[in-house]
Amino acid sequence: MGAGAIILSAGQIIGALALFLFGIKYLSEALQKLSGEKLRHALSSFTSNRFKAALTGVVVTATILSSTASTVMTINFVNAGILNLTNAIGVIMGANIGTSVTAWIITVFGVKYDITTLTLPIIGIGFILMFLKQKQIKHIGECLIGFGLLFLGFVYLKNGIGSLDLANNEAFIEFTKGFIVDGSVSYNTILLCVLIGTIATIILQSSSAMMAITIVLCCENVIPFEMGVALVLGENIGTTFTTNIASAIGNIQAKRTARSHLIFNIFGAVWVLIFFRLIISIIAKLTFSIENQSPLTEACVMPFGLALFHTLFNTVNALILIWFIPQIEKLSGFIVKRKALDEDEVFKLEYISTRFVELGEIAVDPAKKEIQVYAGRVCRMYEFVPQLMDIKDKKTYHLLLERLERYELISDRMEIEIANFLTRISSSNITAETSVRIRTMLTIIDNIESIADQNFQLAKMIDEKNEKKIWFSPEMRDNLKKMFDLVRNALQIMNKNLNEHYSMVEITAALEAENLINEYRNKLRFQHLEDLKNNVYSYETGIYYSGIYALLEKIGDFVINITEAIVNAKHTKDNTISRTLTTKEEES
Repeated sequence: MGAGAIILSAGQIIGALALFLFGIKYLSEALQKLSGEKLRHALSSFTSNRFKAALTGVVVTATILSSTASTVMTINFVNAGILNLTNAIGVIMGANIGTSVTAWIITVFGVKYDITTLTLPIIGIGFILMFLKQKQIKHIGECLIGFGLLFLGFVYLKNGIGSLDLANNEAFIEFTKGFIVDGSVSYNTILLCVLIGTIATIILQSSSAMMAITIVLCCENVIPFEMGVALVLGENIGTTFTTNIASAIGNIQAKRTARSHLIFNIFGAVWVLIFFRLIISIIAKLTFSIENQSPLTEACVMPFGLALFHTLFNTVNALILIWFIPQIEKLSGFIVKRKALDEDEVFKLEYISTRFVELGEIAVDPAKKEIQVYAGRVCRMYEFVPQLMDIKDKKTYHLLLERLERYELISDRMEIEIANFLTRISSSNITAETSVRIRTMLTIIDNIESIADQNFQLAKMIDEKNEKKIWFSPEMRDNLKKMFDLVRNALQIMNKNLNEHYSMVEITAALEAENLINEYRNKLRFQHLEDLKNNVYSYETGIYYSGIYALLEKIGDFVINITEAIVNAKHTKDNTISRTLTTKEEES
């Protein structure tokens, strides 16, 4: 084979692999949309003990054909406090079993019953279904397109590797002779294949893609069955890399969950390597009893043997280690130690990362949790403002001012990061409901940032008043204290609503809180004008006094905007709710 032909075949293999990866990604996303909230509900509801958690991991991963998506979703839920570490480890054990479904699909439909001639018709049917109005049928169409592209990529992958004819290439045969000792693959070669499988999976970021390559190499008789099994072991280790990367921006429990995944898969690889010859013999006998051919000698049944090994290995590994989850927890806790950090003063996103954007639908839940953190931080910032009116110690006073300024800078950065994250999700293939949720979240973070701005403006106004040695009477201070309390109550209701499922939020309490703020602001404004007429205090004092309660009322406006955005998302644009309890008076 000439150099040109080799380059052409290599290009076909790379393109086929890209098509396969795109197909499996597209299929996984379509399956996630098809299952909708059921996936998240299953992970959060059916994991009350380690056994249910493992079964849930199997079902969820088998449903979406992606162990990466299910494990990253699990880490998100641990990060959000929805899952504890014990049950999360169970889910990941189940996910390892569930990912075997992909191997069986490739083996059955790509090798045993070749559906090459059906791939294009399947894609065509899927394309037609996508033009229909019903969402579920559209998602089924997307599934069919993803399924067809997956196998189209697999077919080209087989053809590309087959065109190299490595099984009959003298140079390649001579090269592989060094791997064989006394008629069997040497242990050094097995260990090398485990390493290659690990590194290749880390690079491809897909154990399914690497599994497809391994199956093709075996069925084309390029590598013996033992090397294929060793590659699969490496793929199991390599797939933990994505999980550990995803946990890097998470909390300590999320990091421990990812390390547990690594511990689980490494332990499995170790015991298989210890009993490697025996396990190969068992898999060969089982395959022969089913297929009447041995994967040790017949290339056509090697894919079946690999899929069988993958399933039995992960199942047995889970059955062994599910009894040792407390010990795995302790080991992961030893690896990831808790550090004492002053998180209030450091900008750090807790739940989202650019790595989660590719998860589409699933990435919305971490974004919601990040918004809850953002709102909580701005509410803490609000609590610092009235303290400026009472602190006498200059050093403490200036430290508090500096802290407020840091909070303002952090607030600005959080808004930008969350907005960029949501915008990137919205540009991916998501449902209409998710699109509405994202628009709602963008409105929410805009108003949260505005609350932070008003907090900082209040702090600057109070500081300017203090610098000018302008003092308020006890009555004025009591009035402002009551206004601060009314706004605090509104913020608490806002926080409660942000922590609810958006579909469960009602607006009544928020409107009542807003009404009380407006009524009291009107009362203060009327009294303020009367006091100015009667020279109760100077005009300059009145400017700061009225400025403070006006800014507080402005915070109330942004607070009610947030609850309105949540509630409006439940209605169509023709049925948008309006404030029924009060009509906001315009500023005179």
